[in-house]
Amino acid sequence: MRAAVLRVHGEAPSHGEHPDPVPSEGQSVVRVTAAPVVPLDLLCASGTSYFGPPEVPYVPGVQGVGVVERSAVVAPGTKVFFATSAGMSPGDGSFAELCAVPDQDLVVLETPVPDTEVAALGLSGVAAWMVLTWRAQLQPGERVLVLGGGGAVGQAAIGTARVLKASRVVAVCRSEAARQRALAAGADEVVSLASDDLEGALTDATGGAVDVVVDPVFGAVATAAARLLAPGGRLVNLGGAAGDEATFSSAILRSRTAGILGYTNNALTPNQRRDALTAVLQHAAAGAIAVAHETAPLPDVTTAWHRQSSGQTLGRLVLTP
Repeated sequence: MRAAVLRVHGEAPSHGEHPDPVPSEGQSVVRVTAAPVVPLDLLCASGTSYFGPPEVPYVPGVQGVGVVERSAVVAPGTKVFFATSAGMSPGDGSFAELCAVPDQDLVVLETPVPDTEVAALGLSGVAAWMVLTWRAQLQPGERVLVLGGGGAVGQAAIGTARVLKASRVVAVCRSEAARQRALAAGADEVVSLASDDLEGALTDATGGAVDVVVDPVFGAVATAAARLLAPGGRLVNLGGAAGDEATFSSAILRSRTAGILGYTNNALTPNQRRDALTAVLQHAAAGAIAVAHETAPLPDVTTAWHRQSSGQTLGRLVLTP
């Protein structure tokens, strides 16, 4: 089969021939139709993740969409979303024509949403949905602040907050392109990360208090956001794009009985992941949740990889084998 193969840690994968997957017991074979290039792919391929350097050569791709070719549990021809552990444990991922997938990681799709849009949302949509419904337990009428609002998780979180009837949704973004994506996703207002007085700008945009902060970035912006938590407010962290450390005020957390919570998709059961993705796609079909994206053919994977890693895309980049 044709695949994107990583041969050296820290370099981009290249397109070429690779052995067809040989499924073990409890695995299905999926013909891939769309596979997003996500930050976890880049991190694992760098060889510097906390999972350790993956054995090379291997095919990256921690999630994808496709059609089942062989399976003991799903009928051939069924459209599915799937997750893989490529780069985190031995085995190949979704950047290929075919992929062997554990049966429990298949999510049967019954949606009119195109495969590339499903792939663009994918586990980012799952994370946004579960952060707001499960960890933050967002209530109708509450106010939401989304950090990194122009990213895939941020856009999905903005849409999800709207679906869950947040009264106001404010986003923080780094660039003008990201600002436009956040506004298109449904943000009421967007604050620039480059503001000379970030906390002051956040105070003005939010009215001085928020009930939930969705934080995929951490660092200094999380420090500023945490100071705006209302009584009973919750900051949920699910990433560290801006740094691994932030500073929080004990007085604010105690006086407002506020909470700092962590989240990872890895803590979800297969059923939770399936139910979250199904809910997200129901709202995506109605146009309420979306992630800006563009597509690239699998043979262009090296260029696409460099563009994604340097942020030179119009949104999430989705490979189409």
